[in-house]
Amino acid sequence: MQNQDTKPTDPKKEDVVENFELNIWEALIPVFALIIMLFYNVSVAYGDDALSGSNQFILLMGGAVAAIVGFFNKVKFDQMIEEVASNIKSTAGAILILLMVGALAGTWLISGIIPTMIYYGLQILNPTIFLASCIIICAIISVATGSSWTTSATVGIALIGIADAMNIPLGMTAGAILSGSYFGDKISPLSDTTNLAPAMAGTDLFTHIRYMLYTTVPTLTVTLIVFIILGFNIDTSGTADTQAILTSVEKSINVSPWLFVVPIAVIIMIVKKTSPLIALLIGSLLGGVAALIFQPDIVASVGGGTSLTFESGYKGIMNAITVDSSIATDNESLEDLFSAKGMSGMLNTVWLIICAMTFGGIMDAIGALSAISRALLKLFHTTFGLFASTVASCLAINLTASDQYLAIVVPGKMYAQAFKDKGLAPENLSRTLEDSGTVTSVLIPWNTCGAYHSEVLGVDTLHYAGYAIFNWLSPFTTLLFAAFRIKIRQLATTETA
Repeated sequence: MQNQDTKPTDPKKEDVVENFELNIWEALIPVFALIIMLFYNVSVAYGDDALSGSNQFILLMGGAVAAIVGFFNKVKFDQMIEEVASNIKSTAGAILILLMVGALAGTWLISGIIPTMIYYGLQILNPTIFLASCIIICAIISVATGSSWTTSATVGIALIGIADAMNIPLGMTAGAILSGSYFGDKISPLSDTTNLAPAMAGTDLFTHIRYMLYTTVPTLTVTLIVFIILGFNIDTSGTADTQAILTSVEKSINVSPWLFVVPIAVIIMIVKKTSPLIALLIGSLLGGVAALIFQPDIVASVGGGTSLTFESGYKGIMNAITVDSSIATDNESLEDLFSAKGMSGMLNTVWLIICAMTFGGIMDAIGALSAISRALLKLFHTTFGLFASTVASCLAINLTASDQYLAIVVPGKMYAQAFKDKGLAPENLSRTLEDSGTVTSVLIPWNTCGAYHSEVLGVDTLHYAGYAIFNWLSPFTTLLFAAFRIKIRQLATTETA
């Protein structure tokens, strides 16, 4: 038995502290307190604005409750602080990657890379395969932007309007839009949830993305097949006119297929297993170079100048990397998509990670995570049982705390040791968190994601939930893989079971 005063010698190992004097009910007190506080904070007090800071503070309050439990179990305050410091240190790489993701988003916007993806993506629309096209378009844009919310609020609105003109059921269209949007939100390196899940589980960004493809690609394939079948069995009328959007994009930027060289280069680096920080840094710098070549006027404008000079060019690129930047457009539906927040836009997620690590560190120091892990391992003797309990926990927190980030953070920290004790690599956990936490949030009317998308698209959650096939099928896919032990990577080996 490890003495609770003993400190881990290697913080990178993130060993969970044992405290056999703490029973499971005492260990769960901070968890129940956290869920109750988060439920009130999101559902009653702040709604969609809860992530602006109040949820982060609630995580600290949860940590305070855990500390009180620890004091009653004779755990020293210094030990709690050291465990928190160790936890935060372990996420340093993830935090740096998040900041570089913000930089990448900024330079890819002012270079015209993201608008160009939108431009070519919209041109693949066809009335017969409109629903499948919605998935593909939204998937492309969401991968490029890393945001299902932005995709829904821009191209999603346009697609809903087109569907209405062609008499295609709006619930069906919204389901297709959200299926594609959450595919991108789930696997894009620009997505905050894609960065948050591996940070909680203890793996790196690109390992997480590669491992998610095993379940995500089959799920998207099934979704596409279903919508293709639906598309051939519904009557359509009217015409799909996207010329206004295309014209606005052409007026706003210099559209060029050569801009795809930058994302292709980053994809190649990812495939070649280049360090995430290096790949994102190079991608950001290439985006800056592309901006100077293809969009000199935009760079000058972002830099506060009227023409491109060394000073306005330097300030334009630096502003795009670090703070808010935007491209002027005469189309209101493109305004949100044609803006980025740079590295500063990632600070809320960084803040969330730090506060989550504080809660998790104190839970670890008092022995609560160990107690929960022991209880889980007693309840679930099989690998499938552990996966199933993780999925159930993510769904429960989405239902109660009403926030997809918390559906990743809380189970991620709670189950990390249980997966390790089962000999399972952390990417199994990070994949499960995304398959069940990220994508199901939009299916719940009172969840921040469900409320947001329902309002933006003008379609009630219950009307689109059944058609959001990718979203509700993803948890079943991950459970299917677990049941048949398909691509279940073992700890300390690259082989899969």
